[in-house]
Amino acid sequence: MTQITLKNAAGKDAGKIELDDATFGIQPNVPVMHQVVTAQLAARRSGTQSTKTRSEVRGGGAKPFRQKGTGNARQGSIRAPHYSGGGVAHGPKPRKYGQKTPKKMIGLALRSALSDRAAEGKIIVLDDWGFDKPSTKAAKAALVGLGIDAKALVVIGRDDAATALSFRNLTEVQLITPGELNAYDVLCNEYIVFTQSVLPTPPEPKKAKLAKPVAAPDSGPAAVRSAKPAAAPDAANDEPLEVAEPAQFAGAVKALADGSQPDGYNIKGNAGSMLYHVPGSSFYSRTKAEMWFDTEENAEAAGFSKPASQQKAQDAGAAEEPSASDESDGGSGQSEAEASPDPQKDSE
Repeated sequence: MTQITLKNAAGKDAGKIELDDATFGIQPNVPVMHQVVTAQLAARRSGTQSTKTRSEVRGGGAKPFRQKGTGNARQGSIRAPHYSGGGVAHGPKPRKYGQKTPKKMIGLALRSALSDRAAEGKIIVLDDWGFDKPSTKAAKAALVGLGIDAKALVVIGRDDAATALSFRNLTEVQLITPGELNAYDVLCNEYIVFTQSVLPTPPEPKKAKLAKPVAAPDSGPAAVRSAKPAAAPDAANDEPLEVAEPAQFAGAVKALADGSQPDGYNIKGNAGSMLYHVPGSSFYSRTKAEMWFDTEENAEAAGFSKPASQQKAQDAGAAEEPSASDESDGGSGQSEAEASPDPQKDSE
């Protein structure tokens, strides 16, 4: 850290003091300072300038003369921009000139400005002003004792009323509190005067978060009571296999919790509709099984019935089977008669 001489209000040496290198010892970043100062000055603009357009100027509602026959250029209003007393074309209107500047950039600009003044030896630190009551004469004498012969920025605390009242009538002194310190005001003054109480100091390093101590496992009776019994792992997937629970009907089991099909049972039964569905039917895949049956006979014995549409299709198929068998028999008989030789013809 850079050491400078600590002064008192009379301008005499009062010891040594160190300046924070992160605040007073960095390489000044001129482009950042320029951008921050430009944004600060732009934010000061009120932006209330305004002019009237041809639609806002009073009068000019009537056409000044007819369109043709006068020899003049056609005109629609005497408040057009080219008329005297007419509106202003593309004139200024109220707007905001503020710019969004990142906080880190604002801080870097301030540190750069303070480092520039520190490199020139224009940073002065006092132990205390020592004003018991407001006195402009004493304040001016203090500046002379410190060797300040140009504009100075005096940084004071918020509660230091006597110092503020002592310096407020001096035109070459600007007063500012630590919270209001900015790059523009630092650059506008040759000297920057601090007291020990308002001098920027390096921030305290962040303390590392300590890990929470882990409590040792309790082996008393309460721990034994609160311990949950471990489930026996399965050899395949560390989970016990679920076995279907038999129902009160013969050839039926209850549905599994995971919805899978039990081995040997492929007919689904729905207790809400009391219908059963066989594999390959239109409702088989959409039906949530509440019971599984191994055969249709056991499903019907349990009080379940086949859907009417499937039953009609089954009855229609059963009715077509005899006619198909008759046709096959008739065809085969005719072929046998035709194939068998006539005994009379053979005798002849």
